[in-house]
Amino acid sequence: MQGPPPRDLAGYGRTPPHPRWPGDARLALSFVVNVEEGAELTLTAGDERNESVYEVREEVEGHPDPCMETHYAYGARAGVWRILDAFDAHGMKATFSACGRAVAANPFLVAEPARAGHEVSAHGWRWERHAGMAEDHERQVIARTVAAIRDATRERPVGWHTRSASSVHTRRLLLEEGGFLYDSDAYDDDLPRFHAATRHVILPYAFDTNDMRFSPGGGFVQARDFSDYCIGAIDWLLREGRTAPKMLSIGLHLRIIGRPARMPGLAAVLDHVARTPGIWVARRRDIAHHWLSLHGSPHAAAMAPSSGG
Repeated sequence: MQGPPPRDLAGYGRTPPHPRWPGDARLALSFVVNVEEGAELTLTAGDERNESVYEVREEVEGHPDPCMETHYAYGARAGVWRILDAFDAHGMKATFSACGRAVAANPFLVAEPARAGHEVSAHGWRWERHAGMAEDHERQVIARTVAAIRDATRERPVGWHTRSASSVHTRRLLLEEGGFLYDSDAYDDDLPRFHAATRHVILPYAFDTNDMRFSPGGGFVQARDFSDYCIGAIDWLLREGRTAPKMLSIGLHLRIIGRPARMPGLAAVLDHVARTPGIWVARRRDIAHHWLSLHGSPHAAAMAPSSGG
């Protein structure tokens, strides 16, 4: 009987590769703004059920749920503009990770960020996990998502991130599709890496430095809970970065951080980053391109350990 495939729990170990971030930065910082409004499950759209996760945990069964729909609509109607203004105030660029159905319903959700110089990447069609999804269906989901983003921005996405669990086929399907530079379906490191023997880059994501922790039981209540936690991560990695620079992802959602009582948390993080030297704020595609240009081949990263500089 064949066992499960081996898992790499060792990673880079004590000798991670030196990323040589631009400007000799000690930290590459990636802000990811998740665009999911209109892609959440709802009977109104013909889905099998209503979404049950937001400010409260409740599920309406058998009937449309206007309450939940309007909670999500807040991000598209109000949150997106506050977030765009916050990044614009500091001249910083983010990656807007967008669900295809949200984009198809409201193209401005990605057209506006793209015009402002932000990256738009792919986050699935609906806001759903892919675990257990049939391979042929998943292939169609990927193609449909790419098409929606390309139609709205006039540029195809080169990055992908599945909501929570991907399927056992997801990364192979992304490779077969041929237009993806990277995916973020990993949470296991503070540095990028290559997938197997390919030039496909894996950019780890994070659920802790993430405004989703404002959800019930998530640990964040006040805006300063978010900013204190994220700034703590930034400052710790900057200290490590004196000899071994790293990467950090901070996850945002239009309907969550975009609420007025939470925006001061994002503002405090952006202010801290703006006045702190040694940080490269980068779109994810820029980090992936840098990793490719630096290491040249999928195997080179393992041969370039940190050298104390």
